[in-house]
Amino acid sequence: MKRVEITEKAKKVVRQLKEKHGDLIFHQSGGCCDGSAPMIFEKDDMYLDESDIFLGEVEGVPFYMNQNQFEYWKHTHLTIDTTEGRGASFSLEIPLGLRFIIHSRILTEDEDAYFNPKMT
Repeated sequence: MKRVEITEKAKKVVRQLKEKHGDLIFHQSGGCCDGSAPMIFEKDDMYLDESDIFLGEVEGVPFYMNQNQFEYWKHTHLTIDTTEGRGASFSLEIPLGLRFIIHSRILTEDEDAYFNPKMT
């Protein structure tokens, strides 16, 4: 079971970015405006700390979300996609005239039990 997936269109962009930049990392911070959009960086350009939660890998790239943002999204399944247009961030896809976006849906009961087990 996966919490985060990626569309074929977005996979192509990620592969293109990996060819140019090497190891990458996705991060969704939860800031305002485009700060809540998924952004992709060269692996060594992104500082992670205990407030960042690993949600899985997409196309060989780890995806992290800030803990505060995760509290809003923990009951959703995420799919990374791209759309035309320039985001207001430092994400690597911006020079391509694209930006990453998230499509979300509520987790099924089975998925929610798996990803968010109830503490007894």
